[in-house]
Formats: sequence, structure tokens, C-alpha cells
Amino acid sequence: MSSLFEPYTLRSLTVPNRVWMAPMCQYSAEVFGPNAGVANDWHFAHYAARAAGGTGLILVEATAVSPEGRISPYDLGIWNDTQVEALRRITGFLKSQGTVAGIQIAHAGRKASTDRPWEGGAPVGRDEANGWQPVGPSPVAFAEDHPVPDELSADRIKEIVGQFADGARRALEAGFEVVEVHGAHGYLIGEFLSPHSNHRTDEYGGSFENRTRFAIEVVDAMRAVWPEELPLFFRISATDWLDENGWTADDTVRFARLLKAHGVDLLDVSTGGNASGVRIPTGPGYQVPFAARVKAETGLPVAAVGMITEPGQAEKILANGEADAVLLGRELLRNPYWARQAAREFGGDVHVPDQYHRSV
Repeated sequence: MSSLFEPYTLRSLTVPNRVWMAPMCQYSAEVFGPNAGVANDWHFAHYAARAAGGTGLILVEATAVSPEGRISPYDLGIWNDTQVEALRRITGFLKSQGTVAGIQIAHAGRKASTDRPWEGGAPVGRDEANGWQPVGPSPVAFAEDHPVPDELSADRIKEIVGQFADGARRALEAGFEVVEVHGAHGYLIGEFLSPHSNHRTDEYGGSFENRTRFAIEVVDAMRAVWPEELPLFFRISATDWLDENGWTADDTVRFARLLKAHGVDLLDVSTGGNASGVRIPTGPGYQVPFAARVKAETGLPVAAVGMITEPGQAEKILANGEADAVLLGRELLRNPYWARQAAREFGGDVHVPDQYHRSV
């Protein structure tokens, strides 16, 4: 059997194949009122199409633990029960197609309160109608055109840890079977990890142990409310791509061992996003070596992401033991039926809805 179409089991959960969908923000929720942050018809159609296309696991986009934790005013949230009910509609359909439903829980930190990418993605000021004041580990702006965030107090850090736990509890109520901590791309948890953005001198800054403290507290709080039989993922930026004073691949390997000891079941390995103006050497599979190193040196299961577009390329990554699954992003935006096409190429077996039987 093709490696892409072998089932994969973590704890008591089995995913039908190794073709997984990476979390990608849609910036399509309402901003104000009772439906703020609530998934709507766009989100349902978007995720339903990829489930009907045979994707084994779908990670719903970065979903904020609080209003101030949104990347943009249009992000999904998971801070109230109205949001839970709308997400339950999506998870129900995904399960009906044999797809495992996962969700990424997030706080945007100093990169919060920005406009949608297709509208420029610029910061939305706190005095503007849709804006608010971002927060972070230190009063260090992400870029020159971004505001200086308010430095979080120790009490506020504890409060946000509790919000992540509440988000995990609501994710379970919404029907998700995988929950992922968003610690990548320069959002709040990643900001604490990196000395580039964390200039604190208290117990949350300075040493590696201190800079990882917030992330571990979040993992512990979420693991405490997340069922023992279900897996918990962590998304990491394996490097800031900085020559000095940044988070490194060595840090990631060290941190992966720590995450494994605290009940994380899989590391979703990406890179970058915490330092503006950095040139990243992109290319097909450019982030795969970071995932492969974590897997080889720690034994923690990993998912690889980053310009994985061709079935043969994905098959090789898995067959070579570089990752346990591949996470497709833009390619699944282009082609919701990628898994079915890859199955035809490699002789794999994926779910095809009865209504589509004529396409087989």
C-alpha cells in the first residue's frame, strides 16, 4: 500500500490516511454582534469540500481563545457557546465523510488586529472601528508599521492559559477529535519562545526554560481538559530564520523532547513568521528537513508542511521516514480532491461520497 494511504493511529484515534489539511485562516467571520467569530456557510462549504475530496484529517483554521487573540477582526473564535454550536455543524459533516476533525487553538499576540490579506493586511489601529490594542511578552513591535504591544503581566498570562484550556474544552464540545496548539508563525506562544520577541526578565523570559514556560503551561492546561484517548498537536516554527538572537532548529529539537514529556502527540513543523523582513529560502518541501530532524532525534511523531504539492513528492517524504503525515495548504485550496487524485495515482483507497460514485 502507498504510504500516503496507510491509516495512522495516535492514542485511540485512527486517521484513515496521511493526507491532512493544514490550518489556513479564511478571514470570513462576522466582526460584531452575537455572531462575531462564528463559523458560517463559507466555512462549512470550504471544509466540507475537502472532506468530500478524501482528506484524512482537517485542521480548522487558527481559532482565537478571546476577541483580542484574533489575527483579524474576521477570525473564528472559540470563546463562547454560539461559536461551539456553529462548529458542531462542520465537525458533524466531516465525520460523515470519514474525515477526522481537528482544530487549531490560537492567540495572535502582537500580530493581532490586522486587516484581511486581500485588503492589505495592515494593522487596524486601536482607535479604528474594528481595532484593538495587541498584547505580547514584551513591548516590542512586530514591524515598523505595527503598534507596540502591551506587555502581559504574570496574572494576564495565567488568564490566557485558562482561555486556552477553555478553548480546548469547547473544541471537545464542538465535536473535534484533535486539538492543536498554535505555537508558530510569530503569534503569542511563538513570541514567548523566541529571544527575538521575548525580552522579559521574569520567570517567562531569559533562559530557554523560562521562554518555554508559557507554552508548557498552555499544553498542560489543555491536556488536563482534553481526553486521554485523543491526541494533542503543537505547531512550531522550527526556526526564525535569523542569524542570531532567534529561535533555532536546535531549540526546536530540545523543545520537542519537552513537549513529548508533557503529553503532546505530534509536532506540526513549520518555520518563520516571527521576524519581519527576513528572506526565507523557499522551495518544494523546504521545511521537511526540520520535521525529519525532530522525528529522527526525538521520536516524536511529526507532520511536514511547506510547498508539498505533488503526490509523488508527498509519497517520498513518508516512504523515506521524514514525516508521519503531510499537511497540505495552498494545494488543497487549489484542488479539494487532491487525495482522491493521489489515490488513483498510487492505488490507494479513500472515501468517495455515494453521490459521486460516477466519478470513480
